[in-house]
Amino acid sequence: MATQLALQYYGHPTKTRPSALLNSIFMTTVNGAAKTLVAVASKTKAEHVDRWRPADHMRYMLMLMTWTAVWLLRVLMDHLPTSLVGSSYSSSYLLQGYSSATAGGSFDFQPLPSSALTPSSSLDLVLHDGSDGPSAQGLGRSLTHIFALLNEMPASSRKYQFAVAMADKIVDENTRNGHAELKQINRMALSSAFARTLHLLYRSLKSTGQSSDEYYSGPRAWASRVIRALPMGSVLYPYVRGLGICIGTIYSAVVAGGAQVEKERRRVAQGEDSGEVLAEKYAQELMWITNKMMMCGAVDEAVVQWSLASGLASLSLTASPRVQGSIVKISSILIGELTRGGLEVPGQVKYRLLVLWLPLLCHAENGLSYPVLTGYEKIETERTIDQVIATLPSAEQEVVLTNWLQDFSITSSDWPNLQTSYDRWCQSTRIVLIDIIEEDE
Repeated sequence: MATQLALQYYGHPTKTRPSALLNSIFMTTVNGAAKTLVAVASKTKAEHVDRWRPADHMRYMLMLMTWTAVWLLRVLMDHLPTSLVGSSYSSSYLLQGYSSATAGGSFDFQPLPSSALTPSSSLDLVLHDGSDGPSAQGLGRSLTHIFALLNEMPASSRKYQFAVAMADKIVDENTRNGHAELKQINRMALSSAFARTLHLLYRSLKSTGQSSDEYYSGPRAWASRVIRALPMGSVLYPYVRGLGICIGTIYSAVVAGGAQVEKERRRVAQGEDSGEVLAEKYAQELMWITNKMMMCGAVDEAVVQWSLASGLASLSLTASPRVQGSIVKISSILIGELTRGGLEVPGQVKYRLLVLWLPLLCHAENGLSYPVLTGYEKIETERTIDQVIATLPSAEQEVVLTNWLQDFSITSSDWPNLQTSYDRWCQSTRIVLIDIIEEDE
């Protein structure tokens, strides 16, 4: 595999193979021709007749035509132009179009602008394309490749920490160098890695939720349909709903639970990770990438992507405590960055960030043996949320605080307590309302 990639990267010709579609057509035609031959021979042997009927002649002609088609397809496969074989790799973008099999899509490392590739005499590397030496895009593609490999590798692999150390070293050395070109490399590679890991975390939580729903929906849906089909079913259904819930609980605990245990046992035997294990791995990787982006001054990219992750915010409410802990930590870091000096974030991004992630901060379980956030971190997060809310328009403040109060009032957690923000909004609304009334009078 490595030899083939190397040949394609340096432009050497590779051996052409027929396309999968043409090969499938050829094999289908061969099988059809063989079946027709067997049918003709079996018919003749079974009837022992000297004269063929018109149907026998038609069957024989169909067999000859099918075998002729097989021969023509074989000729085409031997002499098909290489342009129809498939798309080849570009020598300049071998890793730029890298697509992870688990990510479900490509995350391209975009070329740096020409203005950012100004050569500097103090650089040890030649930071421009069009030469045989090292290039900025080559370094960026390599860093993006390492981040993609981290998503693919299991955390239990002995080479996982080796790949983490390599990525850490490249990012830290680019940051210490201080040149704008190298900082841009870090920014783009980390942004791409954040988006990829965010998608993987969402997909793993979604698959885990769907598998659990299969166990809970079976008996309950069946009981609901039976009861509603009976006379006066709409009246009886509320009274027997509790019984249906009990049946579903017993079913999931005994039958479905045993099936899930057996499924997990087979996964472990085959060396595969379960959905919850993968979700925890991706959540920890996402938190690590967030910290690296904060150190490299690229956290604004993470803030924007986090403010758009509505699907992940919804699934995180029912995630395991360990996954919730990492997501709460990421949310606290990104919300804290909103008030840092030099970080310019649009008001809509701040608004979406609070609306999406305040419910998780209220509902997150404390199922870990250690606190996710220290007391000081909780106080700082509350103070930052209060400052961000104060910068929003009054209508957006109302939405954020109303939703917070609804979530905060039904949970056992006392954090985050935004009563100060709520009181301030009420007071400012009163003042504006009184001013309007006085002007009308």
